Amino acid sequence: MATPGPDTPPLSDRQHQRFAAAIALLLALGCAWGAVRLAGVLSSRTLPWRELGTQATMNQVLGTWPGQSAWARWSAGLRYRALGDLGPQVSQGCPGWLFYNDGLRPQAGDNAAYARRIALMQHWASLLKAQGVQLLVAVVPDKSRIAAAQLCGETRSARMQARWDDWQMRLRAVGVPSVDLRPALSALPQAYYRTDVHMNPAGAEAAAASIAHSALPLLGGPGPQRFSDELGAAPAPRVGDLIVLAGLDGLPEGWRPPLDQVRPEHIAPVPTGGLLDAGPPVEVLLVGDSNGSRSEFSDRLGRQLGREVWALNQDGGYFSGAMLAALAQRPRWPAGLKLVVWTFSELSLSLPLSPEEQRAAAALP
Repeated sequence: MATPGPDTPPLSDRQHQRFAAAIALLLALGCAWGAVRLAGVLSSRTLPWRELGTQATMNQVLGTWPGQSAWARWSAGLRYRALGDLGPQVSQGCPGWLFYNDGLRPQAGDNAAYARRIALMQHWASLLKAQGVQLLVAVVPDKSRIAAAQLCGETRSARMQARWDDWQMRLRAVGVPSVDLRPALSALPQAYYRTDVHMNPAGAEAAAASIAHSALPLLGGPGPQRFSDELGAAPAPRVGDLIVLAGLDGLPEGWRPPLDQVRPEHIAPVPTGGLLDAGPPVEVLLVGDSNGSRSEFSDRLGRQLGREVWALNQDGGYFSGAMLAALAQRPRWPAGLKLVVWTFSELSLSLPLSPEEQRAAAALP
C-alpha cells in the first residue's frame, strides 16, 4: 500500500480550522432544528413531558430534515426492487400479496398476555351482563389464515393457529355469544386487500352479514332503517397499510408491489322524519379496532341490522382500545342500548399488553 512521501504536504492549520468550523456549523444547525421543533410541541401542549423519552415520540417531536423522508422511501424502494425485501414488519407471500409479520409469528411473552386478555374478557362480559347489555364477540381472522393459499412459502405460527379455537372455547365457557367469521370469509374468492391487513368490501359485507345473522335474534329482528349506497364510476388505486408500513408509499410502479384497485363506495343511513326528528333510539354499539372503520364496515353492519350503529372504532386499538374507551363513557350510553358488538383482529390476542391493558388487568378484582 502506498504511503505519503516526504513531499506530501500536511494539512495546514487553516484547513483544520475550516473543517472544524464546518462540523461545528452542522452541529449547531442540528441543535437549532431540535430546539425549534421541541419549542413548537411544548407550546401546543400536545405531548406531556413524561412521553418525551420514548423513541417514537422523540422522532415525532424532532421531525426529519428536508429530503430525509424521500431518501428513506427510495432506499426502501431500492431494497424491494433489488432484494424483494419489505423491511422487518412486512413479508411478501405470492407475488403482490403482502402480510403483516405480527399475524404470522407471536412476539415474546404472548402466552402471559393472552391469559390476561382472557381475564379481561370475562370481567367485561360479566360487567355488561350485570348492566343488562348483551355482548357479541366477533374476532376478525388474520389475513394469513383466510388467504393461506397466497402465503407461497411463508409460514404461520402453530401456536397462533391454535389460539383461535382456544379463544372460542373460552367464550363458550362463560356463555358469551360469538361469531365465527372463517366460513363466510373463506367462501369468497378474495376477502382481503392484497396490500393491506384489512378486509376488502366483499369481505366486510360477508362479515357484516354473518355478525347480523347472530345479532338479529338478540335484537328481536331487523329494524326499519334504510341505507343508501353510492358506488364510484371506476376502480381507483388504493395504497394499502402494508405498503405504507414497508415505506413504499409514494413510489412508482416497479419500485413497490402493485396497488389494489378498488371502486369507491359510500354507505349511509337514509334520514327519516323532519329536521328536528331525533330518529330511532340507538340499540347497537360497535367497539372495535381499525377493521370496524375500513371498507364501510360499520354501515354495512347497520344495513344488515336495519339500524344505525353507534361505532366507537379505534385505529391501533387492537384487542381492548375501543372497549376501554367505551366503558369509560358508560354513564353516557343511550338508555335504549341493547347490544355491544366487539370486533378485533385475531393477531390482537398475541400482542404484548398495552399500558392501558396492563392497568386494566392490574385493577381486576
